[in-house]
Amino acid sequence: MARGKYAEVCQEVCTHPEILDRVKPEMPDEKRLYDLAELFKVFGDTTRIRILYVLFESEMCVCDIAELLDMTQSAISHQLRILKQARLVRSRREGKTVFYALDDEHVRTVIGQGMEHIEEKHGRKRA
Repeated sequence: MARGKYAEVCQEVCTHPEILDRVKPEMPDEKRLYDLAELFKVFGDTTRIRILYVLFESEMCVCDIAELLDMTQSAISHQLRILKQARLVRSRREGKTVFYALDDEHVRTVIGQGMEHIEEKHGRKRA
C-alpha cells in the first residue's frame, strides 16, 4: 500500500476514557451537526464565495455584483437566494434598488478567517 494514501491509524486498538468522558458531553446532537454541514455546503460553491467576498468588502446591489463578477443578474440572483436562505446575506430596498450585505458579524468572521487561513498557506497576508 502506498504511503500517504490513507491517514495513519493506531497500531493497536485502545481508547482513552478520560478524553472520551471529557469530549462526549460537548458533542452537539446530530441535527445541529447536520445543520452545520449544510451551512458549509453553501460555502462549497466558488460563485457564492465570490459573492460573499465582494459583500465582505461592501454592501452592493445585484447589478453591481453582476458587473464586478462578470455574470448575469439572473445568475447572481439565484446564488443570492441560496445565500439568503442560509442566512448568510440580508437585503434592504432603497427605492427600486435592492442592496445586499453580509447578514452579521459571524459571516464576516468566517470569511475573514477563511481568507486568513488561505493567505497563510500561500505565504501572504491580506492588506
